[in-house]
Amino acid sequence: MPIAHSSQPALPTPIEILLVEDSEADIVLTREAFAEAGVLNNLHVARDGVEGLELLRAAHRGGAQVGAGSIPRPDVILLDINMPRMNGLEFLQEIKRDPNLMTIPVIMLTTSQAEEDILRSYQTFAASYVVKPVEFGRFYAAIQALGQYMLTIVRMPPHLG
Repeated sequence: MPIAHSSQPALPTPIEILLVEDSEADIVLTREAFAEAGVLNNLHVARDGVEGLELLRAAHRGGAQVGAGSIPRPDVILLDINMPRMNGLEFLQEIKRDPNLMTIPVIMLTTSQAEEDILRSYQTFAASYVVKPVEFGRFYAAIQALGQYMLTIVRMPPHLG
């Protein structure tokens, strides 16, 4: 019996993004910029490093319940540096020490242009360091370019374990 082939292309799978960011305005702008760029994604938000680690570790155990939904293991993490409780560099250090989380690519997305922050991010195995433009239009364009990069250029590591 012949195998039936669908004439419709497979639907693209959304990328799972964990945004660790304490600025509500930046969260809204990031969400809108991805949508405007047509980046198919599920954007999950943690307001600081402590919450981010809780979500990641719960996702590793089988799904973190947040509100009415659950959060799967993210394909990529977008990480701010300056946050309360646990800053981005501390968060990055923690996940890169954890064998269950260390393969998740982390893109630093921050206003900090300090050479020390850039150096420490790369020393702690950040995949990229992107300075958030302060001007609205440039911020929007940077997020859209980042989304297109994640969808069309970069190859994400496979989910292990």
